[in-house]
Amino acid sequence: MTDARDEAAVERPDDDDHDLLTFGEAGARLEIEIRDMRKRIEKLRLETPLDEVGVAAAERRLADLQEGQARNAAQPINDENFEKFFGYRGTARRNTTW
Repeated sequence: MTDARDEAAVERPDDDDHDLLTFGEAGARLEIEIRDMRKRIEKLRLETPLDEVGVAAAERRLADLQEGQARNAAQPINDENFEKFFGYRGTARRNTTW
């Protein structure tokens, strides 16, 4: 659905490292996909005959995207949530230079 995207209206932090998929960029991409999925659902609901299976699948996808957006908004990785986020024990790096 790339042709209908309104990416210009999505906020992207200016200070993000554009070589990485940061929380800010992931959030922007999720917002674009959520907007696209809402438009898709609207179109599907207007079709005759109604494709109930297609609408249900699109609504599940929208719910998954919104769940991802909520997780992304929680953002900071700290020592308490490191293992849950990455799946192994460790500590969050802070102000690290490589």
